[in-house]
Amino acid sequence: MENNNQNLKFTTNINCSGCISKVRPHLDNADGVCHWDVDTTSKEKILTVASKGITAEEIVELVKKAGFKIELLNLQN
Repeated sequence: MENNNQNLKFTTNINCSGCISKVRPHLDNADGVCHWDVDTTSKEKILTVASKGITAEEIVELVKKAGFKIELLNLQN
């Protein structure tokens, strides 16, 4: 069986614990999300999602539904 677990990183405008609490139910209840975290101390407010099958596009939709801006972080130099 193919292992499609991966860490996906996004820039967002999720910048405080209040914002995190608004997005939490969307990400916690999503199929294919193992774990997620937002680095609110970084300028880009990096959201890291440990994916177990969920796509970057699906994560973008969930976060937009919660009312936040989100973009896939391009990890290539």
